[in-house]
Amino acid sequence: MDLRRLEILLQLSRADSMREVAEELGITTSTVSQQIAALAREAGTPLLERVGRRVRLTPAGQRLATHAVTILAAAEAARHDLDPAADPVGTVRIAGFATAIRRSVVPLVADLARSHPGVHLHLHEHEPLEAMGLLSRDEIDLALVYDYNLAPAATDPTIETRPLWSAGWGLGVPASDAADEIDPSPFHAYRDHAWIVNSRNTADEVVVHTLAAMTGFAPTIAHRVDSLELVQDLIRAGLGVGLLPLDQPTHPDVAVLPLRSPAVTLRAYAATRRGRGDWPPVALVMSSLPR
Repeated sequence: MDLRRLEILLQLSRADSMREVAEELGITTSTVSQQIAALAREAGTPLLERVGRRVRLTPAGQRLATHAVTILAAAEAARHDLDPAADPVGTVRIAGFATAIRRSVVPLVADLARSHPGVHLHLHEHEPLEAMGLLSRDEIDLALVYDYNLAPAATDPTIETRPLWSAGWGLGVPASDAADEIDPSPFHAYRDHAWIVNSRNTADEVVVHTLAAMTGFAPTIAHRVDSLELVQDLIRAGLGVGLLPLDQPTHPDVAVLPLRSPAVTLRAYAATRRGRGDWPPVALVMSSLPR
């Protein structure tokens, strides 16, 4: 099968229309239609079906588009292997949690634009479960995710991960009534408070329940929010307590108590579908991410 036609099919699987694909690739809509028709003849099966005035991929077209990702990545890796001096070219779709994008990706953008102008980054903010779902459906190329030492993520043989960095987390409480920081288990001091957990991921809730159980109580989960700034606002308003990072600044009215015995550590990872990390644009980004 012609690689250029596979690339057009792949773009069509990610776009809403042939016109959008034509604009993205700098060709005409007629060329898109002709190339997909030729690819269908090569594949021996229809790849498009009409729905009203629009077209969409058939189930066979969707499966071929999934194969196209691996085929095109392998072809690009082979080209790069034969010509190591060639610059990587392509668009890397990245989904990750806000802290990882801010800490690991944003600092790279300007440098990559200067050193590798053929590599473009498309960024999407998502929590780990969402990002891994996008990765499994091949809607992104690279996921930036996290887990905790007390709530390790399940392994998936189809996914490759690479550790990035880690950060200690503590218990965020109102500064006015913060418990003694020498206490190795501040959780017990706040057993009667309402608790705040993440709204789009379950890892921190697992940590809260684990530490609470070790301390001898069941926490009352009252609020589910995603933004760390909003967590602080709720704490300041006296609406609850929750986990916050130790290495980030907080409002003066919020104190973050260290947790010991055990400590709580967030661990950040970069994840790709198995074999995709060798695609030169992804490999470039992966190697550039700070640890």
